[in-house]
Amino acid sequence: MYPGTFAALTPGKPAVVMAGSGETLTYAELDRNSARLARMLHDSGLRQGDVIALLSDNTPAFFEIYWAALRSGLYVTAINRHLAPEEVAYIVADSGSKVLFASAGVHELAEALVPLTPELGARYAFGGTIAGHESYVDALAAASAEPLAEQPLGGPMLYSSGTTGRPKGVRVTVPKVQVDDPAADVLVPFLKHVIGLGQDDAYLVPAPLYHAAPLRWAAGVHALGGTVVVMEKFDAERTLETIERYHVTATQVVPTMFVRMLKLPADVRQRYDLSSLRVAVHAAAPCPVEVKRAMMDWWGEIVHEYYGATEGYGLTVVGPEEWKSKPGTVGRSALGTVRVCAEDGAELPPGEIGLVYFEREVLPFEYHNDPERTRAAQHPLHPNWTTVGDVGYLDNDGYLFLTDRKSFMIVSGGVNIYPQEVENVLTPHPKVFDVAVIGVPDAEMGEQVKAVVQAAPGVVPGPDLERELIDYVRARIAHYKAPRSVDFITELPRTPTGKLVKHQLRARYAAPANV
Repeated sequence: MYPGTFAALTPGKPAVVMAGSGETLTYAELDRNSARLARMLHDSGLRQGDVIALLSDNTPAFFEIYWAALRSGLYVTAINRHLAPEEVAYIVADSGSKVLFASAGVHELAEALVPLTPELGARYAFGGTIAGHESYVDALAAASAEPLAEQPLGGPMLYSSGTTGRPKGVRVTVPKVQVDDPAADVLVPFLKHVIGLGQDDAYLVPAPLYHAAPLRWAAGVHALGGTVVVMEKFDAERTLETIERYHVTATQVVPTMFVRMLKLPADVRQRYDLSSLRVAVHAAAPCPVEVKRAMMDWWGEIVHEYYGATEGYGLTVVGPEEWKSKPGTVGRSALGTVRVCAEDGAELPPGEIGLVYFEREVLPFEYHNDPERTRAAQHPLHPNWTTVGDVGYLDNDGYLFLTDRKSFMIVSGGVNIYPQEVENVLTPHPKVFDVAVIGVPDAEMGEQVKAVVQAAPGVVPGPDLERELIDYVRARIAHYKAPRSVDFITELPRTPTGKLVKHQLRARYAAPANV
């Protein structure tokens, strides 16, 4: 199923409701506008496998553009709106995007992008005007309303940062079927049969739509005929208010959102009627056992968890009753067989820690323009076993427990940050002799970014230099990647060959911060 099914069955039903403004997009409008846009893109010469880019805040048009790609065989690259113009330009160029759609809500970024992306064939602005962009509304009005005769399934191609500092595009394998084929998306039966979502649900999205899970789960709800309630941005109390106002039945959050809601005063937490909520799902980062228990005490035993990745290489899931008997687990496999392997590729028995792989019938993804990285994600003996570098173990009952993150990756508030990118910015600074960036525990965000710096000879370290270095990073890359703090050290631990022994630094900061 896809929105066209429900445009025929329930044309006036809201497909999207913006929580703050109340702006609504019906199923009839979603189907009509996505069909017109698919036709426009086809008439412009785009064909199956081509890529379009989407740069936007949370807005209903996000879904029109996403579904236009899905019903015309195109890949859509939704881009983090908090990136710097140069970072966005890299993604546009690397993805091979032929068209960019930009929201007026990010007009400054979109305008700064114009001279940096001369390869784009066209740019369209929605929600207002943007210098250098054509009108999205006018383009839709001029397009034929007749859906394409063939509507091959497209898919997302989203980017996440790589350890080298360059973002990597995840090109998910898309079935060669039509968009309305029941086999079009493996996520839809999972949402229906495992999570229990359906046509009667009001599903709350409190996170940015450019992330994989918020976007794909919301589209899955559309494929099932439910209503997606979208927050313009997350706010702890407003989330509770939105659940009450729109009678939300299901939502997905990251653990940091749990933490922020739990920190609300007791009278605020008790002010709102949350009785409509029957499913709360969390993912994207490890959730402390104590936080999850506190949420269950508050919301009841409706908290589900899954583990996966943008790569779509596999999935585990655990319900509240199961989790209570095995606290800390991320569940058992719901997609792909979990394999835990040693460094040499040998499969390990239960209880032994190793690299987590998922076995699939075919290779589920590739890294765009990076065959070397794609090969590195594959098992040395089984190419259809893939990993994203997470480490953990299986127990005797097949439940997965994660014991570490991808090598040195920082997960702050559910967002992945790679230290190398920050180190690459700081290393050329004239007052920095050597630098390492690590994640340190943070009671609210899970982790925060810390830079450990060896100052250049003759430079006096201290608060003034700390502020200068943080501002230096913030001026060059996305603000959320910048260090929250800088510590100064006489010498960083390195091997005789010059390799940084980063685990020694991480061990020094094992005690929780900001508690």
